[in-house]
Amino acid sequence: MRPDNVVGVRSLLAAACHPAVVLCLLAAGLWVTGCAHRETPVEAGIRDHVLYVGNGSEPRDLDPHVVVSFNDFNIVLALFEGLTGIDERTSQPIPALAERWETSADGLVWRFHLRPGARWSNGDALTAHDFVFGIHRVLSPRLASEYAYVLYPLKNAEAFNAGRITDFAQVGVRVPDDSTLELTLERPAPYLAAAVTLPAWFPVHRSSMEKFGRFDDRAVPWTRPENMVCNGPFILQEWSPGSRVVVGRNPNYWDARHVRLNRMVFYPIENAATQEAAFRAGQLHLTSDVPLSKIAAYRRDQPAILRIDPFLDTAFMRFNTRRPPFSDPHVRQALARALDRTALVRDVLLGGQQPAHCLTPPDTAGYTARAGIPDDFSAARRLLAEAGYPGGRGFPKVEIQFATLELNQRLLEAVQQMWRRELGIEVTLANKEQRVWLSDERLLNYDISYAHWIGDYVDPSTYLELFTSDGGNNSTGWANPAYDRLVRAAGAEQDPARRNELYQQAEAILLDAAPIAPVFFNTRVFLCHPAVRNWRPALLGIHQYKDVYLDR
Repeated sequence: MRPDNVVGVRSLLAAACHPAVVLCLLAAGLWVTGCAHRETPVEAGIRDHVLYVGNGSEPRDLDPHVVVSFNDFNIVLALFEGLTGIDERTSQPIPALAERWETSADGLVWRFHLRPGARWSNGDALTAHDFVFGIHRVLSPRLASEYAYVLYPLKNAEAFNAGRITDFAQVGVRVPDDSTLELTLERPAPYLAAAVTLPAWFPVHRSSMEKFGRFDDRAVPWTRPENMVCNGPFILQEWSPGSRVVVGRNPNYWDARHVRLNRMVFYPIENAATQEAAFRAGQLHLTSDVPLSKIAAYRRDQPAILRIDPFLDTAFMRFNTRRPPFSDPHVRQALARALDRTALVRDVLLGGQQPAHCLTPPDTAGYTARAGIPDDFSAARRLLAEAGYPGGRGFPKVEIQFATLELNQRLLEAVQQMWRRELGIEVTLANKEQRVWLSDERLLNYDISYAHWIGDYVDPSTYLELFTSDGGNNSTGWANPAYDRLVRAAGAEQDPARRNELYQQAEAILLDAAPIAPVFFNTRVFLCHPAVRNWRPALLGIHQYKDVYLDR
């Protein structure tokens, strides 16, 4: 999934007291009433079981079938639930709406058995037909869901999504009875139980959606608080754009008795410094980020509050291969080699990240890439000369677009200096609101785009399927039939060693063509109040909110 990068709050929090000044946090829904001690939202939240979260960005949408970014996922996963969930400690699938499942001997038929008595937030019964409706919606060509490709293991799903067939009955989905969902696959997908945790597989409430318009129209306002019917541990109570999103306990959730929080409040706070100031002022229990300048101090003085968790996340540059000079692989390879990744991690990032010379993080479900893009300035200068730009002469000025985040700015300034010093080329930096950044990536309206990919599940397929020619999140313009064949063959291979070998061959093609330049493997650096319990380290960044609680 794409990470969200912060946009949306229109004002900053003053973090220190002065006798003549009343401090306030405007437009973010947070409040401070002065320098005399009053009960802060964090203190009141501990008493009232309300969790305040710095979520880092304004949601683009809360429709599970069109969300693509990590911070949007964070909220959607409070509102909706799929067949399975993810155990933070193991990153393995666990029962959710499906209490059990089984697979045929050939791996082509999966049967999920729903929990009896599962209901929607309005009290309606939730059945296997709701999952079929959701799958139909995601695969409908008119909806143009970026995540439709994660359903392609289903028989005829890709053909239906591409419009080659129009009869949805030909897609491998069947309902033997109201509590059983049967999925028939084109090819074995051993990771399917983990894949169905993704929002693209979630059910949606048909009648509440269709009373507002077509089921495949993104503009239908069914996700407004007064309209939304959901099935997760929480329901949507408020969405004030640029201010906050509030979710409250769903009494009709199948496991409601184990949900200990009464509410969660997500704040789209603009930058790390503002989040950190809000945390210190008692406004937030959790941040999504920490200012680079504060990491060392927290390590030294308050290590129990600073969290640096493992995270299945790769940072990389996307090159627009349809726009010169990046249509030339020599140029892409030159820029990909002209990076001192060790220096970037050591001197800029400061959060335990590791240099990345390939796309897939090492030892992802036993898979490690054989190939890699080296740090090699001499080879980079030679490749740039072969492309017709010796010493950078004649190279056009190009732009790197990125979404708002202090870390992005600092990292890309260092890259900008490296390329100027080592290659003699000039690049400008364009800081864009996340919605614009995402839109420009999707429309290929950029030169270079700085991006991340957070694994959707622990399997190399979540990274390598990303850059197939039909991958909805490819966004580079690059396509290679041999790469597509290898990724498809690996997806159908049941022997683990042979499967990894095919993926290694595919990743070698990707890195040689260099539509991307991997930069580093990430960690998750944030602040967590001591009262927050069961916010466990999660390799995928996904948390079981029903297990989280607050305790003095």
